[in-house]
Amino acid sequence: MGNCSSNKTMEAAKAGGMPDPSALAAQAAAAVPNVPSIDVKAMAELAKAAPSILAKIEAAKHLNPDNLMAKYWDLGYFTSQNQLKQLGLLQIVRSGAENPDSGMGMYAMQPTDYDDFKKYFDECIKAYHKISGEVKHVSSWELKDAEDAEGIPADGKLDVRNIGIPDDQPLSMRVRVGRNLSTFPLPGAMTQDDRVKMEQKMIGVFEELIKDHNYGGTYHSLTPGNKYSIDDNKYNELVKAHIMFKDMSADHYLMSAGIAKHWPHGRGCYVAEDKGFIVWVGEEDHLRIMCMKTSFILNDVFDRLRAALDRVEKLLVESKVGEFARSPSYGYVTSCPTNLGTGMRASVHVKLPKLTADGTDKKAKAVAKPLGLSVRGLGGEHTPIGEDGTVDISPSARLMIKEATIICKLYKGLQLLREEEAKVEE
Repeated sequence: MGNCSSNKTMEAAKAGGMPDPSALAAQAAAAVPNVPSIDVKAMAELAKAAPSILAKIEAAKHLNPDNLMAKYWDLGYFTSQNQLKQLGLLQIVRSGAENPDSGMGMYAMQPTDYDDFKKYFDECIKAYHKISGEVKHVSSWELKDAEDAEGIPADGKLDVRNIGIPDDQPLSMRVRVGRNLSTFPLPGAMTQDDRVKMEQKMIGVFEELIKDHNYGGTYHSLTPGNKYSIDDNKYNELVKAHIMFKDMSADHYLMSAGIAKHWPHGRGCYVAEDKGFIVWVGEEDHLRIMCMKTSFILNDVFDRLRAALDRVEKLLVESKVGEFARSPSYGYVTSCPTNLGTGMRASVHVKLPKLTADGTDKKAKAVAKPLGLSVRGLGGEHTPIGEDGTVDISPSARLMIKEATIICKLYKGLQLLREEEAKVEE
């Protein structure tokens, strides 16, 4: 980065007149009345770091042209904001500035950030999600509303045995969504007190679920002193069983964003009695809500998740905690713009031994990509496929796609993959 660019960023920081810490809390309360608290100490530190962060953004433009935060950063837009909003923008982009190898490089910090900074976010979001024109997300779980419903059974029952899945091979299905509460800062801007308070609010919801025979189960808290707290041995056991999430403080992207701060306070997970419904508390989003099942009927896991989401939000509203955060343009609010819209990742594990006979998922990917489906190993992207040819299939899109369309894409994708599998010579 040349000296001229560096000087401009320093001048911009000075011109912005970053507020002093004593004035910050009052400004924040006036500007963001629905957010219960603001981390004044963190924001004061951010104000001091502003020149350095601005310089790193300019450097990131050259170090990684694919860093969308840096690519669409507009210094003029930044300096046009008031002092508090300048700090808000710096908080949003800090992770991408400190980690120039980031792809998106930004995390929302408040439930209203996507709308408050729409001009900037919109460019980054459209580039990532490959959207042209206005972004207007619409949600619907009804199969009749799906854009890709042609060929779906008239009765709406998505039985994968009807599309070539053998009777002795039920599929492992998993659907997960990210949700955030409208009444708290998003995880990157939460104080430790926020995290603990939010967990306590959610414990009230989980205690209602535990009393319900349709859910039952228990809650496991990582917060020291919580009545549901667990020891390290139990935590490691849950992580190994893929029930609890890993220690976030090891993730430097999430640490830079503030999302992994205050570990392990305010973190935990609710597990239903049958272990087919799990809610993570305090990970990248306030809540990661998921259902999993081994079945032939694709609707089973989606229908259960839909009912659970409605139940959880109803309990939140009844207890005056608030609703799930939504944006008029972008749908359900998530910390990372890559998950906006449905906030959903739906996947199934399916055996494709012939398409993967060369030990890779290359052929399966070629079949799936035109349908908007991702194919990857059982441990995630860049991990090996199963020894028996099992791969993970999931729709790629999150934004500007209905939940019902995701279900249909998954069903039709499985059908096409099974057809191509059958064509491969032994």
